[in-house]
Amino acid sequence: MDRIEVILIFEIKETPTNFQEILKQEQEIVSIWKQQGILEHLFLRQSRDGAILIFKNVDEQKAKELVEGLPLYQFKKNVNYYNLVKQF
Repeated sequence: MDRIEVILIFEIKETPTNFQEILKQEQEIVSIWKQQGILEHLFLRQSRDGAILIFKNVDEQKAKELVEGLPLYQFKKNVNYYNLVKQF
């Protein structure tokens, strides 16, 4: 089964007043993806300025649509998508 790896880097110059609400919405969305079986892994960068998401059972176009719908996407500095083939 193939995977899509998404590396998302944020740049937040000024923290919005509703940042905690944005984080809560983000967590709810990724929790749903996990329950649906399309998000296999979520890693946060130690610097807290980005994340790595591993999707399964979706193609790259669908992964892009999902990621672009995240509340934190508005703060993206860079995003890369990689098609992976799982070996084991």
